[in-house]
Amino acid sequence: MLHLQAKTDARWFRQVDENLNEVLIDHAHCEKKAAGTALNLIFHYVEDRELCQEMTEIVNEELEHFHLVIDLLERRGVKFRRLKPSQYGRKLNDLCSKQEPQRAVDRLLVAGLIEARSCERFQALANHVEDEELATFYRSLFESEARHHATYTRLAMNFAPEKEVMRRLDELAALEAAIIAEGEELPRMHS
Repeated sequence: MLHLQAKTDARWFRQVDENLNEVLIDHAHCEKKAAGTALNLIFHYVEDRELCQEMTEIVNEELEHFHLVIDLLERRGVKFRRLKPSQYGRKLNDLCSKQEPQRAVDRLLVAGLIEARSCERFQALANHVEDEELATFYRSLFESEARHHATYTRLAMNFAPEKEVMRRLDELAALEAAIIAEGEELPRMHS
């Protein structure tokens, strides 16, 4: 369903255990970035009515999630602050073609893979933490992240045939798996 080719490994769970608050702060930043990605797609592909409608809904939902994470941080006494971002999103976006319509396909599929990884990480986090409030919170986000992944994948088919989209999704998923396996030292939602 999520088209991921690698599961979260023990290294990430150690980062979570040692730096949970920093991972939670990064999650808030990820929600902002997800809203920004959807908004940028509206600006870039304004002639695609379906895409604009779907992206509007995703922008609203991602901003709602941002506020939910901010509220969670506040309840926990964790101050929201700037963090150095992980390189995960940049590395994936660097894989996008520069030529249209392949660029549109790639941008949508990369956004979908990021949503899929978030979905997988939220489920993993919910199953890993002993804090029931946190586990419940992350389980509540699973469905919308999975839906966003499916939406991005479906919308890519507005720009290329399904067979081509699915082939490219497999290629990008393999590259995403390599990026996630490489990991990062910074404890982040996508490190």
